[in-house]
Amino acid sequence: MDPASQDINLNSPNKGLVVDQSDSLSDVPVEGAVGNSANPLPPGLTEEEAEELRTELTKVEEEINTLRQVLSAKERHATDLKRKLGLSPLNELRQNLTKSWQDVQTSNAYVRTTEKLGEWNERVTSSDLYLSASATLDDITHSEAYKKTQETLSQAGQKTSAALTTVGTAITRRLGDMRNSATFKSFEDKMGNLKIDVTPQV
Repeated sequence: MDPASQDINLNSPNKGLVVDQSDSLSDVPVEGAVGNSANPLPPGLTEEEAEELRTELTKVEEEINTLRQVLSAKERHATDLKRKLGLSPLNELRQNLTKSWQDVQTSNAYVRTTEKLGEWNERVTSSDLYLSASATLDDITHSEAYKKTQETLSQAGQKTSAALTTVGTAITRRLGDMRNSATFKSFEDKMGNLKIDVTPQV
């Protein structure tokens, strides 16, 4: 396959297929282009210089197309190698995120921000207001009122749990009694007979 005739547009549905080069973009006149019959040559540019520039432009465009084709082939080869190595896009993304996070953590901005937050934390925790609030909180947790409230709530929780257990046991016992009753047994027998009548005999 001739690389010059291969479609290398990565978004093209014809990517990698041979395309007709007769409609090359270099053949399309561009507004303001050198040598366009509708536009005269820029001042100070001879026809010979314009032809030389057009030739150079054509060569550069061909080189660009060649480089795109080589890049596309290299990307396909890299994808094949990654697939053979078992590197999925998800693993690659995970590695990229890990590396990016490590780069962020070692960046000067992150280090300075961490240091600044540490300084602020030190200032706050050593301030009189913080120490006073901390001491007040400590006093509250050791006060008699706090201890009594904590004991009361604990006892209430235990009593509630015991009550719910008792209710659950009573309901279970009542359902067992109901199942053993004559009415339920009669109902169960009727349902069994109905099932036998509805089920086709094989």
